[in-house]
Amino acid sequence: MKKLYEIETFGGIDADTDSLLDTCFEQHEAYLQSKRHKRFLVLGRKGSGKTAIFRKFISTRSHDFFSFGHTFSDYPWHHHDKQAAIGVPEEERYVHSWRYLILLSIAKILLNQDQSQPWSEGSFEDIRKLEKFVIDSYGTRDPDITEIFSPAKTLRFKSSFEIPLTKLKIRLEASGVPLEHLPTIIQDVNRNLTTAILATLNPSFDYYVCFDQLDLGFSPGDKNYKNRLIGLIIAARDLNIKAREVGKKLSALVFLRDDIYQTLRFEDKNKVTEAFATRIEWDTERTNQTLKDLMQKRFSSVFEIQETGAWENVFDEQEQMPGRQTKYQHMLDRTFLRPRDMIKFCNETLDAYKAQSTEERGKLFNNRVINIARTEYSQYFLNELDDEIFKHIKNYEAYIEILKSLDSLQFIYNDFEQACKVRAKILPCDCDPSSILNELFEFSLIGYYAPGGGGYGGSEYVWRYKDSRARFNESATSFRIHPGLKEVLGLKKFTRSG
Repeated sequence: MKKLYEIETFGGIDADTDSLLDTCFEQHEAYLQSKRHKRFLVLGRKGSGKTAIFRKFISTRSHDFFSFGHTFSDYPWHHHDKQAAIGVPEEERYVHSWRYLILLSIAKILLNQDQSQPWSEGSFEDIRKLEKFVIDSYGTRDPDITEIFSPAKTLRFKSSFEIPLTKLKIRLEASGVPLEHLPTIIQDVNRNLTTAILATLNPSFDYYVCFDQLDLGFSPGDKNYKNRLIGLIIAARDLNIKAREVGKKLSALVFLRDDIYQTLRFEDKNKVTEAFATRIEWDTERTNQTLKDLMQKRFSSVFEIQETGAWENVFDEQEQMPGRQTKYQHMLDRTFLRPRDMIKFCNETLDAYKAQSTEERGKLFNNRVINIARTEYSQYFLNELDDEIFKHIKNYEAYIEILKSLDSLQFIYNDFEQACKVRAKILPCDCDPSSILNELFEFSLIGYYAPGGGGYGGSEYVWRYKDSRARFNESATSFRIHPGLKEVLGLKKFTRSG
């Protein structure tokens, strides 16, 4: 086994820079449920592992496993907006354009990757129609997905699909329809594409179209953005159901931050959540997956040792932390139960260990290096919150200053109310202490005390990051700031004196 001081890092916190993350999700329920076409909406907090699972899908190569991945830069937002349907409820305006994009993505797989096509005599005519439509309209079997809605394109159906064009009040040449007029006939186009594609899909193979990085353009006040997301979710649900009904293994998968999903409002949202959503969680009652297991995979790779017991080969768990905690629990309490948090904490602990003199170093990580690591980790933790919250909470920085003034992790409502009065100049006139606490609770900067545990995992404090169903209790009187913020906020005590 290598020595601790010989290790450079335990990995990156971003899936885009850490290939090892992909392998850490192979047994996660969210990945398996999506892979088995049971759930298509993958929800999770920023850093929970959505992109790692997305990458797992699009990097898998097999003769019977096909995927196509869309990231933010692929989304033709400026062209997509022009495809909005007229005369339908706002949340349905983009359903048909998303369905078209998904169908064209599947067509690219069938025409360019699936070597079994046509998989049967009955599918020969359907794959021919599909190929003819794509080539006639885009000039190639493999069109650039960013050009799908380009106004320069002309859709042609004469030798492929039966599309009623009488509803178009324009002069047509060579049976072509300029793409700007697609919204008028898109339902008929999608119907033909869906029929051809579902008949063409090989029932023995798995097909996936994945959407990630949808949060990069998120703005809470942008109604069109929310309607686009709703349209994608509805389009994916409807197509997935149709595929299941005809015995085909096709899934359009949507990877979305759960806080953004909470802001969406549309009919049957609860049904979608209950029947089709899966959440990426770690160390909760709803999963068998733990961040300890995830880190043991990493330690096993880095140190070239067995996974079982790898944590104890790195951390000295014979020496308890204050409060008789294990080191793992002590570190876990300072995370949002996300891989990136635990990876960062372990890396900071490694740096603190290596900064010691040779005489100070032990064989394993002890309490001292963990305590030293907390300072840099706490700054990282606040920076992560900054990235996630600034679009949601207008006066976020002022609220942070109020928390700093409390001087302790644990406080009661009267303490917070008094702190707001003292710092009234930095707060907007129309906000009250209870509404501020509510906003801070939504992003898990604070939790509230619930006698008897409140039904949330047996814990006496209710935290949103531990259970996304948890709601703020306006009657609560005792609160706790997230322990991961203790150092960066300069909180010296656990409880306030007096």
